[in-house]
Amino acid sequence: MSSQVKTSVIIVSFNTREILRACLNRLFDVCQDLILEVIVVDNASRDASAEMVERDFSDVRLIRSQINLGFAAANNVGFKVATGATILLLNPDALLEPGALQRSLAYMAADPRSAMGGGLLVDKAGQWQPSARCFPSLLNEFLVLSGLAARFPKSRFFGRFDRTWDDSGQPAKVDWVPGAFALIRRSALEQVGGFDERFFLYYEEVDLCRRFHQAGWTIWYWPEVVIRHWGGESSKTVENHDFSSSGSQLTLWRMRSELLFYRKHHGWLITKLVAGLEHGWHRLRACRAARSGKGIKADESVRIADLMQRAWQETQAGQRSPPRPW
Repeated sequence: MSSQVKTSVIIVSFNTREILRACLNRLFDVCQDLILEVIVVDNASRDASAEMVERDFSDVRLIRSQINLGFAAANNVGFKVATGATILLLNPDALLEPGALQRSLAYMAADPRSAMGGGLLVDKAGQWQPSARCFPSLLNEFLVLSGLAARFPKSRFFGRFDRTWDDSGQPAKVDWVPGAFALIRRSALEQVGGFDERFFLYYEEVDLCRRFHQAGWTIWYWPEVVIRHWGGESSKTVENHDFSSSGSQLTLWRMRSELLFYRKHHGWLITKLVAGLEHGWHRLRACRAARSGKGIKADESVRIADLMQRAWQETQAGQRSPPRPW
C-alpha cells in the first residue's frame, strides 16, 4: 500500500470522539477518488476515541499515546510513519467541503516551491475564521491588544495580522496558515525537520512556517479550499485552566508558547517587550474597569496579567518549555 499512497492525513485526537467520527466519515466521503493513508494519533483520550477508531474505521492507522503529547509532538509521531509525498494535517473538528483536498493538491503541484498551504476556515454558520496570518511581532501584538485591528479590519495596516482586509478570493503567498488544515510537502518537511516539540500547543505551525520561509520555501493560502472548523473542541475538555474570553483557548498555554516563540526567533529584548505589553495592557485595563465599577472585567484583566507573569517565570523568559504534558 505504501508505494501507492499519494497523501498521508494525520489527525491528532484528544477527547473528541464524536467530532472525530464525523471528521473521518466526511474525509472518506469527499475523497473517494484519492489514494490516502489516514493516521490518527490519540493523545491519551478519556472518552474512548481510540476504541471508536479501532472499531469503526479499520482502514485508519491508529497510534495510541499513553500521555497527552500535545499537538507538535503527536504530529511528529505521525510524520515518522507517514509515507505520502504530501501530508495533510487535519484537526478532528475540521470537516472538508467537497473538493477541498483535491484543489489543494492541485495548487501545491502547480508551485514546486510551495512547502505548506491552507484553505478558508469557516465556522458552523459559515462565517469566516482567521485562515492566513502575518507572523507575530511587537507591532502586531499592539494592534490586536489595542483593538485597532478589530476597529479597522479593512485597513491593510491595522488588519495586517489576520489579513482581514483581503476579500479578493484569490490565492496568496502568506506568512503562515493554521494547523487545523495544512497541506505539507514531504520534501520540504524533511529539509527543515518536524514541529519543535517545545511548543505543547499553539505557535507550533507558526514556527514551522517561519523555518520554511528561512529555507526558501513558500506558504500559500487558497480561499477556494473550504473547511468547516468548529474550533477549540479539544481545549474545552481540559479542566482547571483559564480560558480566553472566547472560551476556546487556554490562556496560560498560549502565553507559554508565545514567549517560547519570541525568544527563539527575536531574542530576550523583544520577548520582554511583548510580555510587558500584554501584562501592562491588562493591568491598565483592570484599573480602568475598577474605576468604572466593572468588577468582573477588572478581575479578568488582573488574572490575565498574573498569568503572563507566571508564564514568564515558568518558561524562564521564553528559554525553557515546561515538562509535558502541560
